[in-house]
Amino acid sequence: MAENVLKLQDVTMQFGGVVAVNNLSLEVNKGEIVALIGPNGAGKTTAFNCITGIYDPTNGEVAFNGKTIVANHPRGKMKKLYAGENAKKYVNTRTVDPTPDLVTKMGIARTFQNIRLWKSMTVFDNVLTAKHMRAKQNVLTATLRLTYKEERRMREETAALLEEQNLMQYANDLAVSLPYGLQRRLEIARALATTPQLLLLDEPAAGMNPQETQELGEFIVQIKNKYDLTVFMIEHHMDLVMQFSDRIYVIDFGRLISNGTPAVVQADPKVINAYLGVAE
Repeated sequence: MAENVLKLQDVTMQFGGVVAVNNLSLEVNKGEIVALIGPNGAGKTTAFNCITGIYDPTNGEVAFNGKTIVANHPRGKMKKLYAGENAKKYVNTRTVDPTPDLVTKMGIARTFQNIRLWKSMTVFDNVLTAKHMRAKQNVLTATLRLTYKEERRMREETAALLEEQNLMQYANDLAVSLPYGLQRRLEIARALATTPQLLLLDEPAAGMNPQETQELGEFIVQIKNKYDLTVFMIEHHMDLVMQFSDRIYVIDFGRLISNGTPAVVQADPKVINAYLGVAE
C-alpha cells in the first residue's frame, strides 16, 4: 500500500463571498511527482497557500505524514457567509493554523509562482539563510561561539547545492541580478536547503522555452531521487506535466473535476472542455 505524505480533506478557501477553493480533497504519496493543473484563477496557488500556512482555510483539514497540520471550520461572520460544502463537518475539530516557518520545519518546502528571493542578499546567502532552518545550535552555543563547526558544515552544504544548480559562479552576486531562469533554479536550491520531505513547486517552468522545460523536468526527477523527495507541482506546461507526473489532479473554479494518470486525465472530456482543449 502506498505511503501517504500529503492529504487534503474538504479544503475550502473563501474570501468574503468568493469561494476560491471548494471542497478540495486529494492525496500525494511518498516518492510521487503529482501535478495540480487547471485554468488561470482555478485556485491552484490558493490551495498551496492553504497547505503551507500562508492562508488559514475556511474549512477542512490538511495532513502531512498522517498528522493533521492544518484544520479549520467557518467561524464568526463566516458562519453566515460560508458558501462551501461540509459546513458543520469540522465544528468539533480543534483549529490548527501553523505559520509558514513551522510548516517548513515540519518538512514541507515550496517555490512561488512569482519568484520570492531575498533581494538584498547574495545568491550564496539566500541558500545559507535557508540552511539555518536546520541549524544544530542554541543560545548557549551561539553565546560561547561554539557554532563554527556547524557554520562550516552549512556553508559547505550551501556550496554543494549551488554547484548542483550550476550557480556557484554567481555565489557573490545579488540574487536579483540573475537571469530569470537562474532565479528559478536558485529558488529551488533554497527550498532544498531546508531538507524537505515534500517539495511544492508553483509553476517552475514559467518563462522557459521547450528545451529548458525538458531539462527542468529531468532535473526534478534527479533531485526527487537524490534527496528522496515527494513532489507536488502546479504547472501550465502540459508537455512537462504529461511526461514527468505520476498522477494529476485537475481543478476548475476551485473544484476538483478529474484526477488520475496522465493518460486518463488527458482523455477526460471534462478536462478537455475546461482546460486542455482539442488538438488540431
